[in-house]
Amino acid sequence: MQTIYRLKASELDHHFLEGLKATFQDKEIEIIVYEVNETDYLLKSESNKNRLFKAIENVNNGTNLVEVSLENFE
Repeated sequence: MQTIYRLKASELDHHFLEGLKATFQDKEIEIIVYEVNETDYLLKSESNKNRLFKAIENVNNGTNLVEVSLENFE
C-alpha cells in the first residue's frame, strides 16, 4: 500500500501521527520527506507548461493583461 500526504510542516501534529498509525497499524513503513517545488510540479504537464510560458510571454509583452482596481474590494 502506498499513500502520499501533502501538507505543510506546521500541520504535522499528533492527529496526523495517530492517523498514520491507524492507517498502517503494525506494518513497517518508510517516511521520505522532501520540499515540494511548485514550478517543477506545474511544468510536468505539457498543457500547464504551455499556459505558464504563454502567460510569461503575455506579461513580458504587456498583452492580454487584466487590470483590477483595489477600490472595488474595499
